[in-house]
Amino acid sequence: MNAPAKIGPNSIIQTVAALEEHFGKAEAEAILKRIGQGHWIGNLPTEMTEESKFHSLVTALENEIGDNKTGSILEESGRRTAAYLLRVRIPGFFQKILKMLPAGPAFSLFLFAISKNAWTFAGSGEFSYSTGKNPEIVVRVTHPSSPVVGNFYLGTFEALLEELVNPKTGITPIIEQQNNSILCTYRCVI
Repeated sequence: MNAPAKIGPNSIIQTVAALEEHFGKAEAEAILKRIGQGHWIGNLPTEMTEESKFHSLVTALENEIGDNKTGSILEESGRRTAAYLLRVRIPGFFQKILKMLPAGPAFSLFLFAISKNAWTFAGSGEFSYSTGKNPEIVVRVTHPSSPVVGNFYLGTFEALLEELVNPKTGITPIIEQQNNSILCTYRCVI
């Protein structure tokens, strides 16, 4: 039997932080308790975590506060995750190189590098991208979840591309349920 796929802990850490920012700490904790996710209070993951835990949190939040509020919280969570990656995970010299390149080559080099560690956010899902005139980033979520989860990736990619490729980067998300997976396509204007 295969071990469960794991993803980075920031998926949960930053979602709880964004929930607290949106509702205040006391109400965020009350929400977590109501949705059966109270175990995260004061006990956030510190290492790679089973992707099912993140998707369970997303689905429970959506059921409690609706898809619009959950989507906003997940987009903020993604932006917070990007800030963490820029501070801790993406080497400073690599960031400097990307910023010196024209947008097209910077996008290509950055997504090539991301693809080498895509498992840390895609889990059991799939990651791909295309470059050229109409660049796209694609994440297929294969673990049961809600389409609203695509906002987490949207926030992450927006913040990273704005910082490393072009501050005026625009992303049009197309997030749709496809049978047993969620296809998240991010059309980029760099």
